[in-house]
Amino acid sequence: MKNKKYMTLGFASVSLAFSLLFSSSLVAKEDVADEKKEQLTRLEALAKFTKVISIVEQYNVDQISIEDLIDKALEGMMSNLDAHSNYLTAKDYKRLQVQTNGEFGGLGITVGMRDGALTVIAPIEGTPADKAGLKAKDIILKINDESTIGMSIDDAVSKMRGKVGTPIDITIVREGEPKPIKVHIVRGVITIQSVYAKHIGDDMLYIRVTSFDKKVVQDVKKAILENAKNTKGIILDLRNNPGGLLDQAVGLVDLFVNKGEIVSQKGRLKEDQKVYEASSSKTITKVPMVVVVNGGSASASEIVSGALQDHKRAVLVGEKTFGKGSVQVVLPITEKEALKLTIARYYLPSGRTIQAIGVTPDINVLPGELKTHKNEFAIKEADLKKHLKEELAKVDGKKEVKKEKKKDIITSQMLEKDIQLKSAVDILKALIITKGTK
Repeated sequence: MKNKKYMTLGFASVSLAFSLLFSSSLVAKEDVADEKKEQLTRLEALAKFTKVISIVEQYNVDQISIEDLIDKALEGMMSNLDAHSNYLTAKDYKRLQVQTNGEFGGLGITVGMRDGALTVIAPIEGTPADKAGLKAKDIILKINDESTIGMSIDDAVSKMRGKVGTPIDITIVREGEPKPIKVHIVRGVITIQSVYAKHIGDDMLYIRVTSFDKKVVQDVKKAILENAKNTKGIILDLRNNPGGLLDQAVGLVDLFVNKGEIVSQKGRLKEDQKVYEASSSKTITKVPMVVVVNGGSASASEIVSGALQDHKRAVLVGEKTFGKGSVQVVLPITEKEALKLTIARYYLPSGRTIQAIGVTPDINVLPGELKTHKNEFAIKEADLKKHLKEELAKVDGKKEVKKEKKKDIITSQMLEKDIQLKSAVDILKALIITKGTK
C-alpha cells in the first residue's frame, strides 16, 4: 500500500512538473509572440512616418529640406506630449544655456500654458515686467503684433527676450477687465535678488523668496540665524514665485521640518522614482510660521508650501497656487540639440499631486487694501498731551526730530495696503500667543 501511495505521489509530481513545464513554455511562447507583434507594430509605425515625410517632401507646394521636415516633426511630437516638453534646436539650446548660466536681456516674467493659453505665472520682482504692471494669470494674446495662438513656450520666451533697452508691446487679457490691455515694456538686464528679509514689529521675521536659485537656502538660513534672538514667528512670502531648483525647495523645507517626507517624484522608470526626506540635523527653527501664496506661486514654491502644510508646520494664507508639478530634464541628442522632456510628477507628503491642481491655502484671502474709517472728531487724552508737549517744545526752542524709516521694517501703513500680508501677520500673532500659553 505504501509503495502504491509513493507511486501515486510520484506520478502526481511528474504530472505537476510536466504541467508547469508546459504552462511555462506556453507563457514563453506568448511573450515571444507579444514581443514580435510589438516589433512589427513599431516597424509599421516607422514605415508610416517615413512615407509621410517622403510624400510631403515630394508634393508640398513649398520645397522643404528633409532636415527641416524632421525638425518640424520633432517639434510637433514634443509639443503634443505636454505643455513643458520641447524639442530644442541649436538656437533654442544655446538660449537655454545662456538663461541658466548668466544674465540676459528680457522682461522678467515666467510663463506657462494654462488651458492652451500662454499665461503669466509670475512677474519677477523689480524687473521691467513687474514695473509695467503685469500680473500673475494675465493671458498673453500678442507679442508685438504676433498672435500667441499655437505658439510654444520656448518660442514666446525667445520673442520676449532681446537686447537690453529695446521696446516690446505685450497685449494681455486680464480677469475683470472688459477688453484686452496693451502694455509697453522696455527690456532690461534680468538680475534677480531671490531673498529679502524684513521685520514686522519687535518679534516677527518676514522672509520673501522671489525664485529658487542656487543661494536660496543659504540666504534664508543666514536671515533666520542673524535674527534668531528676537524672532518669535516667521512669515514666508512665496507670492508670484515661479519656482526654480528642486534641491533648494527641499533644503528650504528642511530648515523648518526635522523628519518625514518632503516631496517625492514618480515616473515610468525606476531611476526617476525618488523620495526626499527631512533631516533633523538641518532644522534650525521651531517658531510658528505662516506662508503666503497666490496664483503666481508655482513649482518649487508649491512644493515648499504644500510640504509645510502637510506637516502642519505652517498655516497657508492667500490664494490657490498655479499647479505646476511636473519634472523636466534636458537630454542632449547632439552636441547642439536637445530634448526638454517631462519624466515624472511631484507628489506631496500626503500623496496628493500638484500638477494642474495646485495647493489650496488653509485661509483664503484675496489681494487688496484694508479699508479703514477714521473718526476725525474724536479727541483723546493722548492727543491733548501731545499738543501740550509740542507747545512746550516751541517755548524751549526745541524741534521734534522724526525718525527715518528703515528699509528692513514693514510698517502698519504698509500692511494696510496688503490685506493678504496683514491677515498673515494677525494669524501669526495668534499662533505666537497660543504657543506662549502652552
